[in-house]
Formats: sequence, structure tokens, C-alpha cells
Amino acid sequence: MAVEGFVASPPATLPRGRRIGILAICCTSLFIVGLDNTIVNVALPSIGHELHTAISGLQWTVDAYTLVLASLLMLSGSTADRVGRRRTFETGLVLFAAGSLLCSVAPNLGVLVAFRMVQAVGGSMLNPVAMSILTNTFTEPRERAQAIGVWAAVIGISLALGPVVGGALVGSVGWRSIFWINVPVCLGACVLAARYVPESKAEQPRKIDPGGQGMVIVLFASVTFAIIEGPTSGWTSSKILLAFTLAAASLGALLVYEPRREEPLIDLRFFRSAPFSGATLIAICAFAALGGFLFLNTLYLQEARGLSPSQAGLDTLPMAAMTIIGAPISGRIIGARGPRIPLVIGGIGIAASALMLTRLSGSTPFTWLFVAYVLFGIGFGVVNAPITNTAVSGMPRSQAGVAAGVASTSRQVGQSLGVAVVGALATAAVRGPLHEAFPAATHAGWWTIVGCGGAIFVLGLVTTSSWAVGTARRAAARLMPGQGPDEAPQRVPGRPGPRPGRRGSMRDWSRCTFRMPSRSVTVRPRPS
Repeated sequence: MAVEGFVASPPATLPRGRRIGILAICCTSLFIVGLDNTIVNVALPSIGHELHTAISGLQWTVDAYTLVLASLLMLSGSTADRVGRRRTFETGLVLFAAGSLLCSVAPNLGVLVAFRMVQAVGGSMLNPVAMSILTNTFTEPRERAQAIGVWAAVIGISLALGPVVGGALVGSVGWRSIFWINVPVCLGACVLAARYVPESKAEQPRKIDPGGQGMVIVLFASVTFAIIEGPTSGWTSSKILLAFTLAAASLGALLVYEPRREEPLIDLRFFRSAPFSGATLIAICAFAALGGFLFLNTLYLQEARGLSPSQAGLDTLPMAAMTIIGAPISGRIIGARGPRIPLVIGGIGIAASALMLTRLSGSTPFTWLFVAYVLFGIGFGVVNAPITNTAVSGMPRSQAGVAAGVASTSRQVGQSLGVAVVGALATAAVRGPLHEAFPAATHAGWWTIVGCGGAIFVLGLVTTSSWAVGTARRAAARLMPGQGPDEAPQRVPGRPGPRPGRRGSMRDWSRCTFRMPSRSVTVRPRPS
């Protein structure tokens, strides 16, 4: 991961205007990558009709991108530390633009999927590297916190606006236009990065772990392949059983191989921290819910209800609006009370929305859909911000970037699994013409999303308890002997320590630091 605590020969402090410009350039790349994560969903019916593909083909159109992105995030970050962050960032922009242009002229599904993978290779070089550029540009902790707050808001906005922007483009120009818009934006950002972004490298870059990287790719790809192709090929067919066997073997090898590495791709000791492990699962559940929601809802509105892409995009506007509103509110709550409240609200909102949609039919009133979309927007809007916060709680500052990188990878894995699982359930349940059978076929998928919301609720309570805080402290001590966790509340001589009890200790814990990669400011807890 690029942001790992190494302050890499940064230039002298840049003028404020230039720092803001660098933030805008980095956020532009983030916005494009996030937008592309969700903008494709609203174009899926049009892609399916023109390229004559079934539901499983549409799943690959989404998952080919998210799988490659998830697999390469950590590798791209460490590569940037070694060869130069600006150089890697510019390479990612060029690859993303080239992949987008190629996607727009794809003649068939196989070619489209291949070019989506090219897009993802470029995308993997943007977000983690841009975050590393920001941490080296904003060296003053307060400014850095503000910059990363803007960064987090852009993530939510891009994911929420994808269906709306995609609907407008597909409805007016066609599905290929959703890829055109990436080209001028990426090329413009590349020119500006070359002009204004200073080059930097890590003083002590992490070694590349090709063995671990290969096993991660095989694990993700084989699991997704088996889930997507299982309903059509048969769950007991030789190729599906082989895929599951390959996934199990890759996981087992990863668990044996990584602890033996001096600098592993994934340090398994992180998972001894309950907040970190919980944040990883929360990220998977939240983004599985998002991926499943967008996939099922897009096909339902256009195939079962007969709406145009632009109408379908507008119908999801309540979800997008609540996501945008919920993200900054969630950040404020985290700063004041810790991550528990946003996580609990997020789990309830997602579960309640999906529960309403388990009754979906071809004639469900739009007022019912509107309420469900609002609830989902609230739930997802407030749950995204505390994921990284919870992941890095108790991590030493030199490991905070790696923890945040694993959380980012978990988001992409979750979205891939969400599309794969709910798509497989819908495919298996379709009986008859798609426009008639699809509403009932989605019910199992919505119940799966209810389960994701329930898991977020439970994990939100567990990972913010005093017991979880203790596991984070112990994990940090093992990771960096002699360097305690930056975020652990420190006892002030002559003053009482943090108040005992679950609620009090968690509140002190959440306030005790700015959780910024590579530098941290510790604030003493208030006395009782």
C-alpha cells in the first residue's frame, strides 16, 4: 500500500493554492473511478440487448472491473512507493482512459469484459496512489484531516451519482457514452498532474510479494467465477467444483505463505484486532449490499417495469441524495461519539430497505420504492465513513495506511461478491420471460441484502465495544513492539484515565487521535 508511514522525501511546503489544486486533481481521479463502479449498472439492460448476453454476462461486465481493481490495489500502492507516485498516477490515468475508449467500441461481450479489466488495472493505480500524494502534500495534520475529509465525501458522491449520470447518458446517447466521458477527464488530469503534482517516493518502500499477489488473484477470480457460472453450468459440474477447489487451495496456501514473509502483501496479524477484522467484514457486507442493490434494481426498473435508462436513473435519485447527505453527517458523528452510531444506523437502514423490497412485484407502487430507496441511501451513506475509521483504530501510525488499503480492497471484493451472489440467485429463480419472472426472482437476493444489513448492525456493536478496543491494543503491540497504538487513550499523570465502561471508553478511544497515515496527532482524553 502506498500510504504506509514513510514520508518520502517531500518537497518544501507548497503554497496553499497549489495544495488545493493537487487535492482537486486527486479527487477528480477518485470521482471517475468511483463513478465507473456504479455508472455501468444502469447501462446493463442496453448492453445485454445490443450484445445479446444473459444475466451472467452482465455480471461479468461489472465484476471483471471490481475483481481486478481489488486484486491490484495493494500491488499498485507499493509499486508507486518504489518507482514514483506521480509517475504511477499518470500511468494509471492513461491506462484508464485507454481502457474506457476501448470499452466504448467493444463489438461483443468478451471484448468488453477484457477492456474493462484494462480499465481496472489503470484504476488500481489511482486511488491508493492519490491518497499517498495527498499525505505527502498536506503535511500539517489539521489540513491533512480536512483534505481526507473532502476525499471521503467524493467517494460517496461518485458512487451515488453513477446511476443518475449513467441513466441520463444511456437514455440520450447510448450505453457506449458512459465510457466516453472518462477519456477527456483522465487526459486533462494527467496533464495537470504533470504540471502541478511533485514527484515523491518512499524512503523505505515495501518489497513486492509476487507469491501473495498471485494467490489473492486466483482466490478472488475462482470464487467469483464459481458463483456466477454455477447456476448455468450446474453446481456439481466439474469446472465449478474445480473453481471452488482452486479457491480453497489458494486460501490455504495464503494462510501458510504470508506469515513466513518478512514484508507480506497482507499481514495476517492485523486480523487479531477485532476492529480491523470487523471493519473488513463490514466493508464486504456494505458494498455487497450496494452492488446487489444496484444490479437488481436496475434490471427490475428497466426489464420488469419498462422504464427508460434515464427514468431508471432518476428513480434512484432519492438513494443518491441520501447517500450524499448522510456521508458528512456520519463524519461529524464519528468525531463526536465514535463509529458505533453510524454503523448501527447503517445496518438498520440497509436491512429495512431490502426487507421492503422482498415483497417486490411488477406492480409495486413507486411510493413504496421511494421509501425503500431513501432508507438504503441513509444506510449506505452513514456506513461508508466509519469503515476506514474502525479499521485503523489502534493500528500504529506506520501501519495505518496498510490497514486502510485492506479496507479499500474489501470494498471492491464486497461489490464483486454482491453482484455475483444476487445475480446467481436471480438467474436460478427466473422461470419464464424475464420481464414477467424477474420481480419474483429477486426476492432471494433482497433477503441476502437483509442479511448484510443485519451483519453490519451486529458487527457495529461488537467492533466498538471495550473488548474490541483491547484486542486492537494487543494487536498493535505485536505489530510494532515498543510502539503502542497511536490511537490508544493515554493516561495523563495526575489525572484520572479514561472512564471505565463500554460507552465511555469507546468515546475516549475514538477521540484520541487524527487517524492519518504516516503522521498522527495524539490528543489526551478529557478527565472524568
